[in-house]
Amino acid sequence: MSLVFAGVCSHAPGITGREDRAPKELRDGLYAGYERMREDLWATKPDALIVLAAEHFANFFMDNMPPFALGMGDAYDGPIEDVDWLRIPKRTVRGDAALSQKLIKQVLQTVDVAYCEEWKFDHGIMVPLHFLDPDNRLTIIPGNINCQGPPLTPLHRAWALGEALRQAADSVPQRIALVGTGGISHWPATPDSGRIDEAWDRDFLDRWTRNDKAALLSYTDEQTYAEAGQGGFEIRTFIATAAAAGGQGKVGFYAPIPIYAVGCTTATMEIA
Repeated sequence: MSLVFAGVCSHAPGITGREDRAPKELRDGLYAGYERMREDLWATKPDALIVLAAEHFANFFMDNMPPFALGMGDAYDGPIEDVDWLRIPKRTVRGDAALSQKLIKQVLQTVDVAYCEEWKFDHGIMVPLHFLDPDNRLTIIPGNINCQGPPLTPLHRAWALGEALRQAADSVPQRIALVGTGGISHWPATPDSGRIDEAWDRDFLDRWTRNDKAALLSYTDEQTYAEAGQGGFEIRTFIATAAAAGGQGKVGFYAPIPIYAVGCTTATMEIA
């Protein structure tokens, strides 16, 4: 069929684990943003959802760190984190190994990607699913971009992955949705945790909503690290999503929420 939906959202564990510690108006605004995104996603009647995340050394380590990976299993378990800490119940998520294999074969025509029959979901995938698929009904295909272990995946290659995912989605009869998850600016697990650069975030979202390829790919890792923290490297998932969608974006919610330790975001993008 084709790619039928594209969006991005934050996945910080504090969004669920510390939900009651944020100012109520900000928490409610963020949760309403997820709800609108969920409604938009389900309105497209997807057969499968690719969740393109930046996992946090849950499955990939420095002994084997692929730039890109896609799941190829019939089921996945998560979250790996303590339930009382993350406040998300453990679940088994349905996959589709046959569909994943078809998509992977097409992606491999232009982009080298690792593929995994086993994958443990951490908060990078489970926080978005908590809001977008609360009843655990969707078929999920997990994806990962290396945003943690240097040398990091170059931004132009993240864009190429997005284009390859679009070509793959357009090559199968199923209706495919795509959600990229990550930052934007944040300094997780450091003394600066809770620091957020709102101006940097809003400038990035402006580039993203305009789908300005040149502007999105103009960042350097040195600049991002200095201005948006090591968590800012997760812009790669947003960039890949923009490349896949090809249209103009719309921000559903954005606000810096320090207790959640990230500039909290939900946004969708037209499919060109």
